Amino acid sequence: MTRPPERVRRAATFADDPGFAALKERVIARTGHSYYADKDDLLHDRVRRRLKICGLPDCTAYLARLEDPGGRDEWAALEAEITIGETFFFRYAEQFEALRARILPDLIAARADIRTLRIWSAGCSTGAEPYSLAILVRDLLGEALPEWSVTILGTDLSVEALATARSAEFGPWALRTLDEPDRLRWFRHMPARPGRPHGSYALRPIYRRMVRFERHNLLTLIDGASPALGPAFDLILCRNVLIYFHTEHVNGIVRALGQRLQPGGWLLIGHAEPNPAFAQWLEPVALPGTVAYRPAGTEVGEPAPAPQPFLPWTPEAPPAFVPPTPPEPPPPPPAAREATQPVPAGEAPAAADLLEEIRRLADAGETARAWRLIQDEIGGRGTDPGLRYYEGLLALDLGREAEAERALRGALFLDRGFVMAHYQLGLLLARHGRREEAARALDNALRLAQGLAPETILPEGDGVSAHRLAENARALLTSGPAA
Repeated sequence: MTRPPERVRRAATFADDPGFAALKERVIARTGHSYYADKDDLLHDRVRRRLKICGLPDCTAYLARLEDPGGRDEWAALEAEITIGETFFFRYAEQFEALRARILPDLIAARADIRTLRIWSAGCSTGAEPYSLAILVRDLLGEALPEWSVTILGTDLSVEALATARSAEFGPWALRTLDEPDRLRWFRHMPARPGRPHGSYALRPIYRRMVRFERHNLLTLIDGASPALGPAFDLILCRNVLIYFHTEHVNGIVRALGQRLQPGGWLLIGHAEPNPAFAQWLEPVALPGTVAYRPAGTEVGEPAPAPQPFLPWTPEAPPAFVPPTPPEPPPPPPAAREATQPVPAGEAPAAADLLEEIRRLADAGETARAWRLIQDEIGGRGTDPGLRYYEGLLALDLGREAEAERALRGALFLDRGFVMAHYQLGLLLARHGRREEAARALDNALRLAQGLAPETILPEGDGVSAHRLAENARALLTSGPAA
């Protein structure tokens, strides 16, 4: 009797794989991603995906594959796997508000004589950040745009992410913080097709043409091997990239970025990334809701007035609807959450870790995997409103709208002060023509947001402030959300 071939056995954990330590050391040395120095489980989980695809048994065999003369493509695939990329537009609304109200108007005024503007989005992932900048620059310059030479460069380590960026086509998840009028103004909705069963959104060519993409490793800024990226930049964004690097590398990268700024230029980094050491080379500038950096010796002066935004096209207004009267009593304020929703101390970290992984998968475009994970896990954690909220968002992205409504209502049953859940439920109900119910949900979101300080960043709002959401909800209640 012929013995069946033995299956390739793979180590279940990094501790079972003697080659993992050498692979980890090589990965960190090549990419600078010391983020994984104390995250062996996370790194091993991502390496295992590549082992399965390559049909290799362990990290020793995989490292040999990487070091082969033909290992360049596999390095690119691994780098894409271990890089956590966010893929939604106008991420961290307070920073984009600083760009709209202060940074870009200052640069436009300062460069008015030469009419050139050079912007670098370092670590741009799948392109949402540089394209968001293109939209903002276009709206600020308006009809004067053809008179300007505007360069927006997006760079990333991941070849796969850059390919997605160049396609300029995104799923609904990448646009999840945009209201319907903005989606219609900046994107064309594409019908469902193989590979995109729920449709997609293609960025309009006028914005797409403003951005170009190149592969770039920020570590090369330190060792002098960085490719020429052209003249110095007026604005550099390097947000939520530095968290991957060791402190020494971070300081070297920030110093090198500062050296690539024009006099009077600006640097924006992630919210969690500022460091007092940066003041050795750059001057911090406090702006509402964020901190930016400028080359040492820059005269701050008075901010330039923001140009009047230019709106090249406005969709036809949807039919108006009137909020019902009298309104329902408002739900309890968000401040009551912790008092009314106690979570056992032992459960909170597990739920938080699960939610972080779901966000990571969803933001990387792996909606189906995120959905399977939340369905597998939410049974034991069904009392966490954040998980029910993400269940609703994922269901929306997958076209499962009945399940999305149940999940959003479940989140609100657990936490009636959940502003974003009221808002998303209102948008969902409006799309189905349930106008009175939609108005109630949006009115709840509006009243809750108005009860907070305007600059408050809403939980699970992806950087959206209470003021911004209140404006959106008010506009929808006045004119009616688009169906």
